[in-house]
Amino acid sequence: MPKKSMDILTESMFYVLMALYKEPMCGIDAAAFIEEKTKGRLRIGPATLYTVLAKFEKEKYIQEVLVEGRKRTYKITDKGRRAYEEELARLKQCVLDAEGGA
Repeated sequence: MPKKSMDILTESMFYVLMALYKEPMCGIDAAAFIEEKTKGRLRIGPATLYTVLAKFEKEKYIQEVLVEGRKRTYKITDKGRRAYEEELARLKQCVLDAEGGA
């Protein structure tokens, strides 16, 4: 059965959900979280970030909870939590496979 586009998250998508899994935040705060979490290895630019946020909002992975001028704060939904947890489990299995584990 072919995978749907949201079944496997890109690295940027995974980290955006990780940021919002911790707490609601705006895009700028999510980008800062990602840069700090990856020690600068992954820097997500505004175009990528807002594309991901729009896609996640459309797919109901996140929802807007606060608007202050141009600043929008998002929180992860139950659907988004499940997607994050499923991707985390998939990535852990990939690491186990690579290390020769079960």
